[in-house]
Amino acid sequence: QVQDIEFTQIEMKVIEGLKIGNECLNKMHQVMSIEEVERIIGETQDAVEYQRQIDELLAGSLTEEDEDAILEELNAITQEQLELPEVPSEPLPEKIPEVSPIENRPKPELVAAS
Repeated sequence: QVQDIEFTQIEMKVIEGLKIGNECLNKMHQVMSIEEVERIIGETQDAVEYQRQIDELLAGSLTEEDEDAILEELNAITQEQLELPEVPSEPLPEKIPEVSPIENRPKPELVAAS
């Protein structure tokens, strides 16, 4: 009889858990509709397809015209005059003073958690 009572108590806890879980699911369903989920899945599929197309373009071999256009653009970029900052005229210091480590520093004390 004791085992039957314990088993019945466990069954009641399971049923209460199922009720709470069902209520949570119902609240989640109210917040997010099927249309919203379908829209999100559609947008994700579109983004994956777009990325796949980009990957194919990048992985594919370039035509000779594409390579020529790229080389022309590279030459145009490298021929541009860049304004660089002026180099300082002051001499650099010969040696930077070293920072000495702090000695005889007290070590932190470890305290056991209670």
